[in-house]
Amino acid sequence: QVQLVESGGGLVQSGGSLRLSCAASGSIFSIYAMGWYRQAPGKQRELVALITNSMTKNYTDSVKGRFTISREAAKNTVYLQMNSLKPEDTAVYYCNAQKVITLTTMKDYWGQGTQVTVSS
Repeated sequence: QVQLVESGGGLVQSGGSLRLSCAASGSIFSIYAMGWYRQAPGKQRELVALITNSMTKNYTDSVKGRFTISREAAKNTVYLQMNSLKPEDTAVYYCNAQKVITLTTMKDYWGQGTQVTVSS
């Protein structure tokens, strides 16, 4: 099992910044990628940013140039630096870890979620 603990959410004004942190513990070997998803009220959960073991990064188009994902291997922690926040970034943000189980199977693990609210 993999445990993910998020921190860093909160209330910020439009144009402001927040940094989310996600610390992984437990059976963390064979984690292929970690990332952040978000879910706004009435909407589906969507991928925000992802970083793989090889440090390849992917972002959803709406956050490119504003958000930066990074990973600190020594602390088993992934960060999401969010700048120039907009009201439409308001959502519950979830940390995700993808763990390799077999050559053809991966398993997703999720944090409990942290609320990010951007006021206009």
